[in-house]
Amino acid sequence: AVKNLVENAINYSPERTTVAVGIGVEDGKVAIRVVDQGIGIPAASLSRIFERFYRVDPARSRETGGTGLGLAITKHCVEDCGGTIAVWSREGEGSTFTITLPQAPDPQSDPQPDPQFAETLSDSSNTTENTEENH
Repeated sequence: AVKNLVENAINYSPERTTVAVGIGVEDGKVAIRVVDQGIGIPAASLSRIFERFYRVDPARSRETGGTGLGLAITKHCVEDCGGTIAVWSREGEGSTFTITLPQAPDPQSDPQPDPQFAETLSDSSNTTENTEENH
């Protein structure tokens, strides 16, 4: 997902401009931002850019290639991971795409037992008796 956003930022930015990628953690969520100084997206198109096959400027798209599926796939992948994607853009100034994902648990912390699992183990109807016979 991030790779697609970076490639778009590069493709739609003039030479000698900056594309920046940043990451931050806040309130148990990870935010990944891709910021460019590109051509920007018209306000009228912002609500449609995540639609399959939608292209803001079909003529320019012939120069940059692509199918109009990249942002739709990116959004789908992000949402499948429990996240969101948002965009800010202004024509002639550039765009900022922000992916927000749930933060993975810290592998160093002690996992807490699942209460349902503990209940199942202590439920007497789920126990078996093991007897040994000595001959």
